[in-house]
Amino acid sequence: MTGAEGPSGRRKQARFMATLCRPSVSVPEHVITMEETLELARERHAGHPQLPLALRLIENTGVRTRHIVQPIEETLKHPGFEDRNKLYEAEAKARVPAVVQRALDDAELLTAEVDLIIYVSCTGFMMPSLTAWLINEMGFDPTTRQLPVAQLGCAAGGAAINRAHDFCTAYPEANVLIVACEFCSLCYQPTDIGVGSLLSNGLFGDGIAAAVVRGRGGEGIRLERNGSYLIPKTDDWITYDVKATGFHFLLDKRVPSTMEPLAPALKDLADDHGWDASGLDFYIVHAGGPRILDDLSTFLHVDPHAFRFSRATLTEYGNIASAVVLDALRRLFDDGGPGDQARGLLAGFGPGITAEMSLGRWHSPGETMR
Repeated sequence: MTGAEGPSGRRKQARFMATLCRPSVSVPEHVITMEETLELARERHAGHPQLPLALRLIENTGVRTRHIVQPIEETLKHPGFEDRNKLYEAEAKARVPAVVQRALDDAELLTAEVDLIIYVSCTGFMMPSLTAWLINEMGFDPTTRQLPVAQLGCAAGGAAINRAHDFCTAYPEANVLIVACEFCSLCYQPTDIGVGSLLSNGLFGDGIAAAVVRGRGGEGIRLERNGSYLIPKTDDWITYDVKATGFHFLLDKRVPSTMEPLAPALKDLADDHGWDASGLDFYIVHAGGPRILDDLSTFLHVDPHAFRFSRATLTEYGNIASAVVLDALRRLFDDGGPGDQARGLLAGFGPGITAEMSLGRWHSPGETMR
């Protein structure tokens, strides 16, 4: 966390005006339904001894539709890591600029007014990062700082918000652009047939999101405090095995149970800020799966309805990795917002096992600046 030491020994954060503005989100045009996913699993893994378990787990995700960058027939092929990574780069360059422009428009900023671009993605690799390409192609100032984040997985959306908050705390007049680009379908591995892999094949989707954190002005969440917590000895629960064929996603069966140790970290962050994590007005969290949301409801003593925006993202798009938090926030905006000065929590969860958490108040136009 950032901030000075308070008299009680806790770290007390100063209040700044950094505001997380309305996210822009885009998903690809190719759609696969739950029914199609289940039928494909039955066809391709007919003799798999744990197929009934895998089918039941996929059904229990609640994911009704997912969007992918290629037709499913092409997605199921594996032309090799080189070709897939070329496709990742081409699709990112084709799709990201429009999403970025909408986010800038919603934040009422020009490219020249952005001081830092944070780009998060764990489903492809580019060097230079897409940040360099965006600066050149979209007319950002050559002095714009770049922060690509590639290895925080689904937690990276929350981490990007927190690093933007930190930057605006250090430079109160600055503006930060966050971009999350995830093409999870390009990580499909036809030879990975463990139950965890089969579940992942029915859970993850593709999506792009962008949002601006303004140092001054803007409508949205005024960020007040952030924090990070890693559950000790869980670094092998969510991993990539990097092979000649690309990224092989490994998911431990214990991952769905991680909210029990992470909920106290969320409570502690709120306590340090003088808030009760069980009594906030809105919750925007990463929807890695339905049990994540169910357990948070239980351990935070919060009505399940509080996680409706995260659950809607999971139902309509699947797990779109780092973009989930931004899409759930976009849905809160679409719903009209929670009302001026409403208090809320944002959190992303991912490899480590890591939680990236932040607290803030809703700021509506017309509020007296203070």
